[in-house]
Amino acid sequence: MKLNQNFEKLQESYLFLNIAQKVSAYQQAHPAGHIIRMGIGDVTRPLAPAVIEAMHKATDEMAHQETFQGYPPAEGQIFLREKIQSYYADRGVTLALSEIIIGDGAKREVGNIVDLFDADNEVLIPDPVYPVYVDTNLMSGRPIRYLPATEQDGFLPLPDGDTKGDIIYLCSPNNPTGAVYDRQGLQAWVNFALEQDAVILFDAAYESFISEEKLPRSIFEIPGADRCAIEFCSFSKTAGFTGMRCGYTVISNRLQIGGVRVNQLWARRQSTKFNGVSYITQRAAEAVFTVEGRRQIKETINYYRDNAKLMADSFRDMGIRFTGGENSPYIWHRCPDGMSSWDYFDYLLENAEVVGTPGSGFGQNGEGYFRLTAFGNKEKTAEAMERIRKLLK
Repeated sequence: MKLNQNFEKLQESYLFLNIAQKVSAYQQAHPAGHIIRMGIGDVTRPLAPAVIEAMHKATDEMAHQETFQGYPPAEGQIFLREKIQSYYADRGVTLALSEIIIGDGAKREVGNIVDLFDADNEVLIPDPVYPVYVDTNLMSGRPIRYLPATEQDGFLPLPDGDTKGDIIYLCSPNNPTGAVYDRQGLQAWVNFALEQDAVILFDAAYESFISEEKLPRSIFEIPGADRCAIEFCSFSKTAGFTGMRCGYTVISNRLQIGGVRVNQLWARRQSTKFNGVSYITQRAAEAVFTVEGRRQIKETINYYRDNAKLMADSFRDMGIRFTGGENSPYIWHRCPDGMSSWDYFDYLLENAEVVGTPGSGFGQNGEGYFRLTAFGNKEKTAEAMERIRKLLK
């Protein structure tokens, strides 16, 4: 009997576990403290009334024989997939229902999609990056090549003559840097993937925070992407489903490898290892796309956008360089005075009682940077920025 030795390649403890332990230790030592949390990107606003109403109605349906629902279809309920299909159509992207598969969130789907690919495929991952991309491939024993993302390129690296990779991870708006690719940038990656016979795994979990019309919210807005890209979307940040778990994967029928349609493999994988998202949750997700649901959810997103603007304006006033804050719920800023990411974490916690996320937890190029989220209470966000301003003045 042997364990998967690839797990030994993982770091001993997960980034956010380290943060939780440090915060817990501080609270025990300072029980009268007032910590403001701006670290983990978890939403804080309640679900939209239209979503709650849909959940209540679906719950009532489960109480009657005529409307009771058992196992959902592996690919997701058709009523939700039709709503997603219309959502893409509004942006000029035409999808078949077979190209949309419902899952329980972008994190899980991004991690599981690599089941479809051989372990010999080389993975290209930007650095800094969301840790799940790295860890799930380490678990599979897949070789990883890192693509440096720096301040010089706006944390939006592009392929060049030295770029190599079979599986390419892109996230826009980016977690953690908040940077967003424009059409030209994504077109460069699509062209590269088509030339190299590579696949792009595109994480669009934060697409609803893009407010500039010129910026693409889906990689399928880019010509040729349907032949080389897989897109992952989530209701977690769009509609506050972090505690409910629902998302979807879009794989075009035109994406084929060795004559095999990739979305058929994904559907087969899901039906084997996953029993689907609950009926109640999928009815709640359907309500996100109603006229009233869209209006209510836009109000919540604007609430977080206001927080991001407040944070961005504060850092501009302090003369601290940053990315994000516009078209993104994250602020990614330089640590002051050349401090390391974890030293700055401790400094903020101990002197301002503000919790953020050390950039080094997202990769080597994240050292010396720090991430703050806009997913908080407006008053507490304002107070946190005032504390930071006083501390760094």
